[in-house]
Amino acid sequence: MIGIGVDVTTISRIEKSLGRPQFAERVFTLEERELLNKKSAPAQTAAANFAAKEAFGKALGTGLSGFSWQELSVLRDKNGAPYFAYTGALLNKMEQHGWRALVSLTHEGDAAAAFVILEEGKP
Repeated sequence: MIGIGVDVTTISRIEKSLGRPQFAERVFTLEERELLNKKSAPAQTAAANFAAKEAFGKALGTGLSGFSWQELSVLRDKNGAPYFAYTGALLNKMEQHGWRALVSLTHEGDAAAAFVILEEGKP
């Protein structure tokens, strides 16, 4: 294992931030914004994705300075399970080191949380 990270955020704070279009454009990739547009409660998903990006930085050991928000997407597979997709310098870093990251998301009440494990393996 390379690192672990966990983060919790409030859904209401992210919901308020989503009222400013520049927030979503800065924090979420186009694919993530498309995912949010399909949700009946987009703030829950947005908060979970936000927490996942924060937790990823903690697992990486660099915080958010180790990658660009736009290089990391938190998406869902056909069964709804979350996974990371990488682009740019972050993709190169993950491939160069032979790392992969696993993510688990949850939300309850006004809280959304993410847990990330960074380990050796195909990204």
